[in-house]
Amino acid sequence: MQTTFTETQLQDPAIRRSNEILRSCVHCGFCTATCPTYQVLGDELDSPRGRIYLIKDMLENERVPDEKTVKHIDRCLSCLACMTTCPSGVHYMHLVDHAREYIENTYRRPFSDRALRWVLAQILPYPTRFRWALVGAKLGRPLRFLMPDARLRAMLDMAPKHIPPVSRNDDPQSFAPKGPRVKRVALMTGCAQKALNTDINDATIRILTRLGCEVVVADGAGCCGALTHHMGKSRESHTAAAANIHAWVREMDGDGLDAIVINTSGCGTTVKDYGHMFRNDALAADAERVSAIAMDISELLMQLDLPDSEDQDLTVAYHAACSLQHGQKIKTFPKDLLKRAGFEVVEPADSHLCCGSAGTYNLMQPEISAKLKQRKIKTLEVKKPDVIAAGNIGCMMQIGSGTNIPVLHTVELLDWATGGPEPRALQRKDNSSAGVPILR
Repeated sequence: MQTTFTETQLQDPAIRRSNEILRSCVHCGFCTATCPTYQVLGDELDSPRGRIYLIKDMLENERVPDEKTVKHIDRCLSCLACMTTCPSGVHYMHLVDHAREYIENTYRRPFSDRALRWVLAQILPYPTRFRWALVGAKLGRPLRFLMPDARLRAMLDMAPKHIPPVSRNDDPQSFAPKGPRVKRVALMTGCAQKALNTDINDATIRILTRLGCEVVVADGAGCCGALTHHMGKSRESHTAAAANIHAWVREMDGDGLDAIVINTSGCGTTVKDYGHMFRNDALAADAERVSAIAMDISELLMQLDLPDSEDQDLTVAYHAACSLQHGQKIKTFPKDLLKRAGFEVVEPADSHLCCGSAGTYNLMQPEISAKLKQRKIKTLEVKKPDVIAAGNIGCMMQIGSGTNIPVLHTVELLDWATGGPEPRALQRKDNSSAGVPILR
């Protein structure tokens, strides 16, 4: 693609990077075949190629974005399926992130949009605030029909039926390995996940210590910054990311770290991109060090001596989170691990397509998100699995809100198969409300 940025414009590192990305696009349109929003809406401007043209025009002309441009960029899920499909290596993620930051800094949204985005940025990255918000949403759900805005109704619907108790495993501390130490790793405990599902971090700590890892929850580490980063709120996202970098570098320079393990794939994609986010910052070197040892839990488990387990007599439908398969290019590890643990693994049709969660997307674009959710659940349920497994809390909440099939994190199943407790999500209620386990 030909671009016409001036030399002055190219002095800006963000413009220079976007120029590189734009010039790598050859207009082939392969991305439209795998873009979920184009599949749903059928509008060229709701495809990566269409958005690239809009972004190019906006940035080159240094113009205040119009409502049309903002609408189509807001509709992007950042699922990154286009990056998997693109034969030219167009790094769409960096381009759309720049566009969102530019919009945030130059475009004045309607008051309702500004208010919603502010609320999400002030609540979701903070577990305690998020817990209180979930309690409020549960109480307000009976009044859902009074809400005039579909986005407010989506926020009420998001609240889980049961809010988990606080897990003290999320506090800064160290967990000793069960036996000789083979690795020392830092666990990113996250933010929203600590309010929505505390079993995931607990299972991760159990299985890693069982396999010889010392697991550290670093003091000062918290939200990865992804939620605000994808809203274009760079000041907030970089503040959160910088806190993580400082916390993990202290551990790296202290007793050392072999890995920073992340069990929420959306967070993993962002942490692995810290080197790029801080490339022009004083933290550049430390950010690159952090990104270099960041790993999804499935990557780390593939390096450890996970024992082969007996047949679990349980069929698992594996949902590939976009941030894992497209963002991190991890496609086989979770399935390989589940099979090694004795589970029968099946995959849905069109497994490359997004479930519609995408961070805050299901709250800000509920209509499109609902269509993608319904399609994803249909393809999963037709496989008639006993359980659905995923590697991202957002996907788990999205899919779990529309199916009666238990939805678990992959690590919960692996922990169970290797000696951990049966996951609570595999419990169902009988008439007396007593837990009845699904048989293995």
